[in-house]
Order: sequence, then structure tokens, then C-alpha cells
Amino acid sequence: MSDENQRSAWEIDPSSDDSSSNNSVHHDREHEIHAPRSDRESSFESTQTGFSSTPSAHATGSDQFGMPGQPTGSNQFVDPNQSAGFGQPTGVMQAPRQLPHKTKRFSTPAVAALILAAAVASGAVTGAVVSNRDSGSSSDNSSAVSALKASPAKTKNVDTNGSVQSVAQKVLPSVVSITVEAGNSGDTGSGSIISEDGTIITNNHVIAGAANGGKISVTLNDGTTYPANIVARDPETDIAVIKAQGASGLTPISLGDSSKLEVGEEVVAVGSPLGLDATVTSGIISAQNRPVQASSESSDQSTLIDAIQTDAAINPGNSGGALVDMDGNLIGIPSVIASLGSSSMSQGSGSIGLGFAIPINQARDIAEQLIKNGKVQHPVIGVQVAKESTAHGAVIVDVPSDSDAAKAGLKRGDVVTKVDGRTIDSGLSLIAAIRSHKVGDTVKMEVTNQDGKDAREITMTLSSQETSGE
Repeated sequence: MSDENQRSAWEIDPSSDDSSSNNSVHHDREHEIHAPRSDRESSFESTQTGFSSTPSAHATGSDQFGMPGQPTGSNQFVDPNQSAGFGQPTGVMQAPRQLPHKTKRFSTPAVAALILAAAVASGAVTGAVVSNRDSGSSSDNSSAVSALKASPAKTKNVDTNGSVQSVAQKVLPSVVSITVEAGNSGDTGSGSIISEDGTIITNNHVIAGAANGGKISVTLNDGTTYPANIVARDPETDIAVIKAQGASGLTPISLGDSSKLEVGEEVVAVGSPLGLDATVTSGIISAQNRPVQASSESSDQSTLIDAIQTDAAINPGNSGGALVDMDGNLIGIPSVIASLGSSSMSQGSGSIGLGFAIPINQARDIAEQLIKNGKVQHPVIGVQVAKESTAHGAVIVDVPSDSDAAKAGLKRGDVVTKVDGRTIDSGLSLIAAIRSHKVGDTVKMEVTNQDGKDAREITMTLSSQETSGE
């Protein structure tokens, strides 16, 4: 079955206190974007925008796309005029079954109505993250931790000897099809093997349906199937780690370095769109640092990613799979797709060349924390930003007096225009930029007032907010 629950992309923190209802939102793009949800719709708590995940393979009903590998769902957009809590992690991604397609549209000039959603097979929705960690000892996961901590594989910067065919031959043995059975529903998605004994990284929205006792099975490229357990998951970043039980001698995927990517670079996507195992597509990196948020209609939470954009065909069921470079190194986890809006999955809900992946550098850090600690520390700066503004940047609407941000010199009304040299044009892009860092990192922000004056530079160390890797 295909991912039916998708999250709305480009949505700002739904958990903010500001509840104004203006639907006009300024985003990177000047067109309407609908963000469907994934298996588990994610809600973004406080300061971070959630990303839209592609739907799982068995999705039916509403045409939502978000995280590939999760079920599609209705699109939800947070009121653009509401403030977004900045620096806090996103909430639980839930992948409900097909739900009525409801979306708030941005009032910016629309070139085409788009839908962002997660790609996972349909599945039951859980109202909260439930602890369901694998009972295996920490030593059982040592190989996975070592793989995640290892230096990224080197990627050639110019032409390589690689071809799509050679990349496929290398990567296919390391990508699995994931099936989740929860009650009367089932979801399908994808995952990448990171250790010989069966540790697999995927999207939370792909396996969230099993959090309350559902069953997970993974199928290798050679047809071998194993039952799997959840090691830990983080709905806020839509990353999850599962373990194939009784597996050995598997072929781990090579982990690349997403910080070295360049726009125009060729990439290959591998996964199980619409339940079609071992599907290979190719394309290029269309853009980087796209702040994409996904949310679900059945949840108040959403997830935001600082995404890699690609035109490689990504469809429901690809969620959690592999986006690799031409050396076969994993550089991203397909999680969100955009599709032309329609009222049913049969109309215009396929790939239109707008797919989004979680950068592997962020994913491997989250996965390592989940495996080692069962919980995740997310970087935050502890302020709230406006979701909509005419200012060219992210407008700060609240700074707690005792916060590190206040001590660093940020104040209400400031406009952040750059973070470490990266242009910031909205609250979403600021949140995504901070989310791309690690706790303890030092960042430099260029700040002005709302008239573009009083320019100054502020340096601060990112603090943390913890979420349980349930």
C-alpha cells in the first residue's frame, strides 16, 4: 500500500501561541504549496517548521505528498501570521489513513497548486509518541554506531566513472522495503542498511504505525524478509532506526557527506515507490537548504527539514530510502515530495520533479543519538519568529529575558538576515538554518531592525532541547 499520510510543507511551527488567521505566507517559492502528510503527521513544536513527508505506497484518497514512504494525508498549513517558536524541535509525525484534503494556501502569487506529503503506505495514526525501543543491548548496536561515527566516504567533485547502472548495482543490496502492519491498515516505505547485523535508518513516518504494537518487516533486494523492531525514533526530525531481527552479513550502505554537495550534481534515488521494490530513478540536486515543513491533519505537530531538493523521481513509498551520489554514497533520505493538487491519488499525485530529502549529515547525527541514548538533543536559540512579514529576513517576535539569545543581544523586533553567511528570508529559513547545526555549535547572525538599519552581528552558542526517541 502506498503512503497516504502526508505533511504540509512550508508550514511554520503550529504550536506557537499566536493564532492570527492571515493565510498569506512568504516562502522561498512564489507559488502555492500544499503539504500533505506522511504515515505519521508531524507537528512542529515551538520553533521549528516541520517538513512535508512523502506518502507511503498504498495511499489513497487525498493527493498529498510529503515524506516518501509514509501514507499521504490531508495538507495542513499553519496560519502564516502566527509566530513560530524558534529553536525547538518538531513534534510527532503521524501517518493517518486517507483523510479529507484540507489545506491553507499561501496568498503569494501561485504558479501552480502544489502538495507536499510523506510517502508511506497507509497506516494507523498514533496520538502520541510511544516508547517502543528494541530491547537489545547497547553492544548489539556498536557496529551501527561505529558506521555512523566513521568519516564520510569521499565524493569526487568532477566527472566520475560512475553510471546509474553501476550505482544501482552497488546500492540496491543496501536498500530495503519496509512493511508495517497496524490493525487493519498497512504501510510501506523504504530504508537503508547501516550495519551488517541489520540496523536500518528510515523515516519516522514510515514506521510510526508500529509504535503501539504493530508489526514491521523488512525485505532485502534478494527477497529475504526479516521481522524488525523499532530501536528509537524522533518524530521532530522524522528520523527512525529499526533493527532486522536475526540478520547477519548484510551489506551496509556507504555514508556520504551532504555538506560537499553542489547544485547540478547527479544523484540516484533508490526505494520502493507504490510498493515496487528496488526501484531506481536518477536526476540532479536542484537546490539545497530548502526549509520544508510537513504536518498531518490528525496532529498538531509538524516537522521541518533543511532539505536537499532533487528532480529524481520520488513517489509514495520512497520515504526512508536512499538518495545517493554517483559514487553510491548515501547523501540524503527522501522524505517529502510535491505534487500538483488534486482531489484524489489518481490525479496528478505522482512525481513532478520536486522531491526533498533529509541531508545525511543531519540524519546520521540524529540516528547516532537515537541508538546510543534513545533520545535526541535538538539545537535551539530560544526565540520566536514571525511566520509572515514584509521584512527581508526572520522577524523576532519574542525573546525571553533570561535566554541565551537575550544575553547575546537579540531583541524583539530584530530581523535576522543571515546565519553564518547564509541568507535568511523568512522565519522558516531561520529555523531550518539553526536545525542544520548541532547543539553547542557557535553561529554568527547578521541582524537589523525592521527598517533595515542598525546592522550588527550577533554570535551565540546553540543550546539544546531534548526529545525522547520513542
